Amino acid sequence: MTVYTGPERRKKPRIAGKFVVSYRVKVEVNNYDISQTRNLSLGGMLLTTNRFFSRGTVLAIDIRLPFFIDAIKLTGMVIESKEVVKDLIYDTRIQFLEIDPRAESIVNDTVGYYLRTQK
Repeated sequence: MTVYTGPERRKKPRIAGKFVVSYRVKVEVNNYDISQTRNLSLGGMLLTTNRFFSRGTVLAIDIRLPFFIDAIKLTGMVIESKEVVKDLIYDTRIQFLEIDPRAESIVNDTVGYYLRTQK
Protein backbone atom coordinates (compact mmCIF):
# COMPACT_ATOMS: atom_id res chain seq x y z
CA MET A 1 0.00 0.00 0.00
CA THR A 2 1.33 3.45 -0.92
CA VAL A 3 1.53 5.94 1.95
CA TYR A 4 0.68 9.56 1.14
CA THR A 5 3.53 11.85 2.22
CA GLY A 6 2.27 15.19 0.89
CA PRO A 7 0.68 18.04 2.83
CA GLU A 8 -2.38 17.40 5.01
CA ARG A 9 -5.55 17.75 2.91
CA ARG A 10 -8.17 17.16 5.58
CA LYS A 11 -10.27 20.13 6.64
CA LYS A 12 -11.07 18.77 10.12
CA PRO A 13 -8.76 17.12 12.68
CA ARG A 14 -8.99 13.33 12.64
CA ILE A 15 -8.40 10.82 15.44
CA ALA A 16 -7.52 7.15 15.33
CA GLY A 17 -10.27 5.30 17.13
CA LYS A 18 -12.34 2.15 17.01
CA PHE A 19 -15.97 3.03 17.66
CA VAL A 20 -18.91 0.68 17.08
CA VAL A 21 -20.97 1.63 14.04
CA SER A 22 -24.11 0.19 12.49
CA TYR A 23 -24.74 1.28 8.94
CA ARG A 24 -26.96 0.62 5.95
CA VAL A 25 -27.52 2.00 2.50
CA LYS A 26 -30.07 4.72 3.24
CA VAL A 27 -32.71 3.34 0.85
CA GLU A 28 -32.38 -0.23 2.25
CA VAL A 29 -34.48 0.09 5.41
CA ASN A 30 -33.74 -3.21 7.20
CA ASN A 31 -30.27 -4.11 5.95
CA TYR A 32 -27.99 -2.93 8.79
CA ASP A 33 -24.46 -4.21 9.26
CA ILE A 34 -22.18 -3.65 12.25
CA SER A 35 -18.53 -2.67 12.10
CA GLN A 36 -16.07 -0.24 13.64
CA THR A 37 -14.33 2.93 12.65
CA ARG A 38 -10.63 3.18 11.98
CA ASN A 39 -10.64 6.95 12.37
CA LEU A 40 -13.12 9.77 12.93
CA SER A 41 -13.42 13.52 12.41
CA LEU A 42 -16.22 16.05 12.42
CA GLY A 43 -16.22 15.77 8.62
CA GLY A 44 -16.29 11.99 8.22
CA MET A 45 -14.81 8.62 9.07
CA LEU A 46 -12.90 5.64 7.77
CA LEU A 47 -14.98 2.53 8.30
CA THR A 48 -14.14 -1.13 7.82
CA THR A 49 -16.95 -2.75 5.80
CA ASN A 50 -17.61 -6.24 4.47
CA ARG A 51 -18.68 -5.06 1.02
CA PHE A 52 -17.71 -2.60 -1.67
CA PHE A 53 -19.70 0.63 -1.93
CA SER A 54 -19.76 2.80 -5.04
CA ARG A 55 -18.66 6.42 -4.73
CA GLY A 56 -21.68 8.57 -3.86
CA THR A 57 -23.62 5.83 -2.04
CA VAL A 58 -25.54 7.43 0.83
CA LEU A 59 -25.41 5.56 4.15
CA ALA A 60 -27.50 5.87 7.31
CA ILE A 61 -25.03 5.55 10.21
CA ASP A 62 -25.46 5.00 13.95
CA ILE A 63 -22.24 5.43 15.92
CA ARG A 64 -21.59 4.86 19.61
CA LEU A 65 -19.10 7.20 21.23
CA PRO A 66 -17.65 6.79 24.73
CA PHE A 67 -19.03 9.99 26.29
CA PHE A 68 -22.66 9.60 25.23
CA ILE A 69 -24.99 6.76 26.14
CA ASP A 70 -27.16 6.72 23.00
CA ALA A 71 -26.13 6.03 19.42
CA ILE A 72 -25.64 9.14 17.31
CA LYS A 73 -27.48 9.11 13.98
CA LEU A 74 -25.68 10.51 10.93
CA THR A 75 -25.97 10.43 7.17
CA GLY A 76 -22.81 9.99 5.13
CA MET A 77 -21.71 9.64 1.53
CA VAL A 78 -19.09 7.15 0.36
CA ILE A 79 -16.02 8.92 -1.02
CA GLU A 80 -14.03 5.74 -1.67
CA SER A 81 -14.28 2.02 -0.93
CA LYS A 82 -11.02 0.13 -1.31
CA GLU A 83 -10.60 -3.66 -1.10
CA VAL A 84 -8.19 -4.71 1.68
CA VAL A 85 -8.83 -8.48 1.73
CA LYS A 86 -10.28 -9.92 -1.49
CA ASP A 87 -14.09 -10.14 -1.33
CA LEU A 88 -14.01 -9.78 2.48
CA ILE A 89 -12.78 -6.47 3.93
CA TYR A 90 -12.97 -2.94 2.53
CA ASP A 91 -11.74 0.41 3.85
CA THR A 92 -14.62 2.77 3.17
CA ARG A 93 -14.11 6.54 3.42
CA ILE A 94 -17.26 8.44 4.35
CA GLN A 95 -18.03 12.15 4.34
CA PHE A 96 -20.83 13.28 6.67
CA LEU A 97 -23.76 14.91 4.89
CA GLU A 98 -26.24 15.42 7.72
CA ILE A 99 -25.27 15.90 11.35
CA ASP A 100 -27.57 17.68 13.79
CA PRO A 101 -26.09 20.26 16.20
CA ARG A 102 -26.26 17.93 19.22
CA ALA A 103 -24.48 15.09 17.39
CA GLU A 104 -21.96 17.56 15.99
CA SER A 105 -21.15 18.73 19.51
CA ILE A 106 -20.69 15.14 20.76
CA VAL A 107 -18.41 14.19 17.85
CA ASN A 108 -16.46 17.42 18.28
CA ASP A 109 -16.01 16.80 22.04
CA THR A 110 -14.90 13.21 21.39
CA VAL A 111 -12.38 14.24 18.72
CA GLY A 112 -11.08 17.03 20.96
CA TYR A 113 -10.62 14.67 23.91
CA TYR A 114 -8.74 12.09 21.85
CA LEU A 115 -6.56 14.77 20.23
CA ARG A 116 -5.51 15.93 23.70
CA THR A 117 -4.85 12.40 25.01
CA GLN A 118 -3.34 10.61 21.96
CA LYS A 119 -0.16 12.68 21.84
